[in-house]
Amino acid sequence: MPGPPFPKGSPPLSFSADSERALAPYGWDHDWAAQFTPYAEQGLLPGRVVRVDRGKCDVLTADGAVRADTAFVTPHDPLRVVCTGDWAAVDPGGSPRYVRACLPRRTAFVRSTSSKRSEGQILAANVDWAVIAVSLAAELDLGRIERFLALAWESGAQPLIVLTKADLAPDAAGLGHLVQDVQATAPGVQVLPVSATAGHGVDVLAAIVADGTSVLLGVSGAGKSTLANALLGDDVMDVQAIRDVDGKGRHTTTTRNLLALPGGGVLIDTPGLRGVGLFDAGSGVEQAFSEIEELAEECRFHDCAHRSEPGCAVLAAIDDGTLQPRRLDSYRKLVRENRRNVAKTDARLRADIRREWKRQGAFGRAARAAKEGHGLP
Repeated sequence: MPGPPFPKGSPPLSFSADSERALAPYGWDHDWAAQFTPYAEQGLLPGRVVRVDRGKCDVLTADGAVRADTAFVTPHDPLRVVCTGDWAAVDPGGSPRYVRACLPRRTAFVRSTSSKRSEGQILAANVDWAVIAVSLAAELDLGRIERFLALAWESGAQPLIVLTKADLAPDAAGLGHLVQDVQATAPGVQVLPVSATAGHGVDVLAAIVADGTSVLLGVSGAGKSTLANALLGDDVMDVQAIRDVDGKGRHTTTTRNLLALPGGGVLIDTPGLRGVGLFDAGSGVEQAFSEIEELAEECRFHDCAHRSEPGCAVLAAIDDGTLQPRRLDSYRKLVRENRRNVAKTDARLRADIRREWKRQGAFGRAARAAKEGHGLP
């Protein structure tokens, strides 16, 4: 077993008001304290993981930041590894110090890895706001925004879309149209245009994220580090130039870091994400395409695939212009991807998918035969 066992009979830790005040800016509250009681009785210290790097992590405790080894609690499940944002129980002293346990997470932002087994990778834990940074220096990729939204909704956090580099919009009218396009893609989500260099919108964003923990997400070149610096009021994060040809940039953040904001709240900055694969995000996809889910409830058949079935409310919305075909195509794509990834570890779902393929194939052949005037096979 990695690491020495925690010595029995250690004196229990008593929480002082000063200790609670020291951790409160990082999200500590009465519910966390109640969950931590068994570990306090063992003499362990509570702390929030602010950075993880090569099997070790930096944990902020009431006594200050400590460096701790995560080997003692490394599980076989990659989703249970120590992650930035976790609340941990750490040794009160000694060398080396170990993380002995992590409290159950309230929320977790997880994406699928490129592994053929479709393993999940946790990016941040115990997040209240998922801030999706989208650069206006490049053409809007609405499909990518929908993908980020599905992951954000699935995490349990509240998504917020920030359109960075708003000063690059041609004019106020043009910026308004861009905002409207994103709003139509993100039902139920606030869309906030921000220019970190000009200072526009930063105060509004700071007021929103002052309540709780936020994770900053986006692709490389989305302006996350510049935005983080604007919120932090200092050049804490390195910033690199963006290529003019495609609006893309290199990774300026290489690890996930949790930082306290001067106006309240904490921010987890993440590296630019090249891939944002779905991992068991069925409910997140439903929330990201809530208008399609609502329409589907009006379809004649409860298992309607929204392709050519009679009485399909979704297709009717396409016909009358209230639903854009692009939205339905994107919805289908993410549903397929999510089901395919889940099926890699779920034999029953794999069988269901095969039956659905056969059913759709038979339906398509019958429809073609009827159209050609040959009758049903």
